[in-house]
Amino acid sequence: MSLAALSITISVGSFALSAVVAWLTLLRRGTVRMVRPALVAFLDARGTDGPKVWFRAMLYSTAQKGNVIESMYVRLRRGEAQQNFSFWVCGDARDRLAMGSGLFVGQNGVSLDHHFVLPKDGTRFDFVAGDYVVEVFASLVNRQTHLHLARIPLHLSDEHAKALKNPSQSIYFNWWPDSAKYHAHIGSQKQPPLPPEALFAGLFAAQAASEEPSR
Repeated sequence: MSLAALSITISVGSFALSAVVAWLTLLRRGTVRMVRPALVAFLDARGTDGPKVWFRAMLYSTAQKGNVIESMYVRLRRGEAQQNFSFWVCGDARDRLAMGSGLFVGQNGVSLDHHFVLPKDGTRFDFVAGDYVVEVFASLVNRQTHLHLARIPLHLSDEHAKALKNPSQSIYFNWWPDSAKYHAHIGSQKQPPLPPEALFAGLFAAQAASEEPSR
């Protein structure tokens, strides 16, 4: 191969490599993914903001430049019935919540509490016993279709459905990796949901107490 041909080959290869790097870093739109929530909650606090679906999860972008979420909502399915929880509030602590009106998601991800309540149009909803599927959707800026982020199957027992009628009780679903299922328990607090660290501290204390030998 002549020196001129080698120089042309190197130049073409460099240009192609630069084009690939530019596409990956500047032009590639990518999408947003959501890590499976370790904790999901159903809340039915009467006299406050009504029925609510809550979880904490990490969102991350597959594009280096990141993506912007315009809105999020949850669709709750039980059998043939379904209800959208379209009013979205998010934040990293109970006292730093804001109505979801745009969220930048980078490659490193962002972990937040997400609260979804019914639209303020008089819609009514009651949590009754049965098998539920929580589907999480997001709308990205300049995208025409909604992005399906997660499908979370949950079971609400008769006992737990009755507990939700109490304003001070909520149902928490913990993900157990060994069984690959969510397991439900009743949580009691005056202003649900508790921050995750406080909730976990209570769970660990209860577990330790149950493991103490009886006297």
